[in-house]
Amino acid sequence: MDLITQLLVAALSSGTPLLFATLGGILIERSGIIQLGAEGLMLMGAVMACLTYIHTGSLTLTLLAVLTVSAALGLIHSFLTVTLRVNQIVSGLAMTLFGTGLSAYLGKPITGTPIPGAVPKLDLDFLDSVPIVGDLFAHLDLLTWFSFLLVIVLHLFIHRTSWGLHLRAIGDNPPTADVMGIPVQLFRYGCIVVGSMLIGLAGADLLLIYSPTWIEGMTAGRGWIAVALIIFARWNPLRAMFCAYFFGVMDTIGFKIQLIGSAIPSYFLKMIPYIVTILVLMFLGYRNRNKPSGSPEALGTPYIREQRF
Repeated sequence: MDLITQLLVAALSSGTPLLFATLGGILIERSGIIQLGAEGLMLMGAVMACLTYIHTGSLTLTLLAVLTVSAALGLIHSFLTVTLRVNQIVSGLAMTLFGTGLSAYLGKPITGTPIPGAVPKLDLDFLDSVPIVGDLFAHLDLLTWFSFLLVIVLHLFIHRTSWGLHLRAIGDNPPTADVMGIPVQLFRYGCIVVGSMLIGLAGADLLLIYSPTWIEGMTAGRGWIAVALIIFARWNPLRAMFCAYFFGVMDTIGFKIQLIGSAIPSYFLKMIPYIVTILVLMFLGYRNRNKPSGSPEALGTPYIREQRF
């Protein structure tokens, strides 16, 4: 039981960055824009969090810096894909390459330097006496609690508000939404910028909570796993939460197997979450081969207002 509890606690820490990135990707793709720049945005969020925290010692300024830089990158991506209507896949890959290279350059002076503080925790002492639940939720950090709240807010926004209805209409049929008076381009700009901020926050969470030292390429492909999780969750925030923490468990299993003295090489154990990603994609593709994918119907298709009729 102790081993299972430790595994779940570690999975919360490992899965929260994936959850932030997946929620940001869902918001962007619900508007009809493909998001393949998550890896670069997460790396930029992580390096900006480390740089700002080391030089200012302020968690508030750190988060503001991360959100500002992520919003700027999201604005560039939205200008390219919405206004200039460039290929969304190419733009996303360019964002990943740009973020990977720039974060490596900016992070060279601080590689291996630990951050001077930690994210405050919300202590719920009355849960300490509850088995498992107390270990999981009694002393969680504020960013993790914020991710839980964000899941609920984003789900209600998409499925229970008129703005969410507009968002789904834009993702499925932007010409019809435009005829009904919905500002398609403005909505897409807003979703891309806010979604990019959430993905950048995922990188910050990875550094502040999971691994409090900057290492070049520290996301290790988590941005691509987040892209896959969007598909697993079928663009639904509630499902995204369960998918993110499932892969958090997969990511943690390798470390736990090493701790018990397994003879399996660590390189193979680190492959576990990526192998599971491929297998789950294959399974879902086979099971849903004759069913609608659940993705927005206009995903990846640029909208040209002059051709709405």
